[in-house]
Amino acid sequence: MSNIWTKNFANRTKRMQSSTIRELLKISNLPGVVSFAGGLPSPDVFPVDEFKKACQVVLTDYSHQALQYGTTEGYLPLREMICERSGRYGIHIQPDNVLITNGSQQALDLIGKVFIDAGDKVICEAPTYLGAIQAWKVYGAEFISVETDEHGMIPESLEEKIKQKAKLIYLLPNFQNPMGCTLSEERRHRIIQIAHEHQVPIIEDDPYGQLRFEGEHIPPVLKLDADLRGNDKDDYQGNVIYLSTFSKTLAPGLRLAWAIAPKDVILKLVQAKQGSDLHTATFNQILAHEVCKNDFLDRHIPLIRKVYGARRDLMMDLMDELFPPGVTYIRPEGGLFLWVTTPEQIDTQKLLPVAIANKVAYVPGAPFYPNGGGLNTMRMNFSNASEDGIREGMKRLSLVMKEALV
Repeated sequence: MSNIWTKNFANRTKRMQSSTIRELLKISNLPGVVSFAGGLPSPDVFPVDEFKKACQVVLTDYSHQALQYGTTEGYLPLREMICERSGRYGIHIQPDNVLITNGSQQALDLIGKVFIDAGDKVICEAPTYLGAIQAWKVYGAEFISVETDEHGMIPESLEEKIKQKAKLIYLLPNFQNPMGCTLSEERRHRIIQIAHEHQVPIIEDDPYGQLRFEGEHIPPVLKLDADLRGNDKDDYQGNVIYLSTFSKTLAPGLRLAWAIAPKDVILKLVQAKQGSDLHTATFNQILAHEVCKNDFLDRHIPLIRKVYGARRDLMMDLMDELFPPGVTYIRPEGGLFLWVTTPEQIDTQKLLPVAIANKVAYVPGAPFYPNGGGLNTMRMNFSNASEDGIREGMKRLSLVMKEALV
């Protein structure tokens, strides 16, 4: 590239990095490679027929609106539907509390744009979602890692770390990416109390919450925060921004997600979004609303749970059967991922080229730790590969692992 360009890059570009996972997908998608790398939903559960019918309806009945510019906040009937469905989980809101975004990743970027100045500290789990690290580093965020186990963020560690003048707390409470762990209700209450005492807002990122295979539903952090404040009206005024998405329940290609927040926060996010893309694609929003009419998701999500639950069980069974002693994993109650810890002598980043040479791929765990660590960990996706692919991929990976431990 010509030096005239590189010397004129903004200083913030020095903090930009390519996504480890996106780069890895280019390799792991090579012919013959069984990939457990991407966080990809399965095409087997995409509601193709429903989309075909909905496209016809949208282009017949709503074409003038669907093919036109729209409002930044999003298509009102879709926001109303989100309010109705959120109410089932105790989240009582109005459409003005909702912003439609181009995937949850855009919501994270908008939060960074609105809240984070260079040097601001963000508390997160260790490990945490790589996309949040990537989005907020551009704005100069410094990450404070809080100890995390199979029950989520440890409140005692949060209480210690929050004294470092944190700006935000970032949580993935349900089937966390990458660990697959779920934050217990007891810990949710305590974290909310700590955040309230120190006046630090919480970002609750919940893309997987509806993909529960076992156990009981746990109320969202936003709902528990509203209860603590006695905020029982349909106008949330609390301490939490809640994010979720249609990528895991309909299709990621729509790039449709949403943020729920107090109205003054939504207004500022709207202003930030106007400078990015004006609005999310109108056609996609009306299409999603048409597909989801008549409680379609209530019939469709159980199918996703059934398919993904069976693939999770198969992957865990094969790990128990084939992998060498010392390889352990966290049992996820839902979601897309299995988090694996290997004996300490294995560096999963260094082992990855060997695995790919043997036609199997995973994501090394180290990039999920913003402050270092996790060299002997890996994230494995069970939703995208077929059951036959899981059998073959696990066999290949077990042989790679056994050879590394010789």
